[in-house]
Amino acid sequence: MKLLRYGLSGREKPGLLDAEGVIRDLSNIIDDIKGDSLSDAALDRLRALDVSALPVVEGTPRIGACVSDVGKFICIGLNYADHAAESGMALPEEPVIFFKATSAIIGPNDAVEIPRGSVKTDWEVELGVVIGKTAKYVRKDNALDHVAGYCVINDISERDFQLHRSGQWVKGKSADTFGPIGPWLVTRDEIPDPQDLAMYLEVNGRRYQGGSTRTMHFDVAMVVSHLSQFMSLQAGDVISTGTPPGVGMGQTPETYLKPGDEMELGIAGLGVQRQRVIDSQ
Repeated sequence: MKLLRYGLSGREKPGLLDAEGVIRDLSNIIDDIKGDSLSDAALDRLRALDVSALPVVEGTPRIGACVSDVGKFICIGLNYADHAAESGMALPEEPVIFFKATSAIIGPNDAVEIPRGSVKTDWEVELGVVIGKTAKYVRKDNALDHVAGYCVINDISERDFQLHRSGQWVKGKSADTFGPIGPWLVTRDEIPDPQDLAMYLEVNGRRYQGGSTRTMHFDVAMVVSHLSQFMSLQAGDVISTGTPPGVGMGQTPETYLKPGDEMELGIAGLGVQRQRVIDSQ
């Protein structure tokens, strides 16, 4: 299934994308796409619905982040060998973990703001993993059982804040609008191998990133298992699993986002995002 949330910011309703690409309303079935609605049993109940009987959502509504009430927004750094090389950093022996503020989350096509004082706002297409049930001390061989599904994430980053302002990377990762998520949450049964997904990102029509989850240093199962050794993961938590090469920091000369730029990014089977860059509000 492809689950989504549509409507005005802060007033989104749950929906489902049918086989013809039509949005069907789920608001009479579930309150939202979050927490308990992401369990295996809850998702099975949605699969059993007669989709053709669900109300059609007319027009082209705004699409919100595909999961709401995110408890933790966890990110993995330097998780692609070729991206680590372009960043001039060694591959880590264990996953590098950092957090983005959940206040950074926006819809997949909402505007991205350049924060005040920014000189190096960058892009990163990433595979997002949405947890469906509590994971605590789970083994790698059953870690994916705890995943509800997958989505596209643009891990927007301010490199000067991230690398030169002291402290943790979170300073450069958490500005408002730095976490576009969606358009859909694609349930894990539709993605049999999360390690074989092509991904890309373009700015103003120029392709900067083109890669595949095949080149992840630590695969999704290992990431989920590893995180669960340090913290419990709850339903609705989101993990952003790293980016392939082609970020602005890796260009010669370095290239960063500016107001008026337009990004397009996507992952095979998970949909496409499009964002216009604007000055901070």
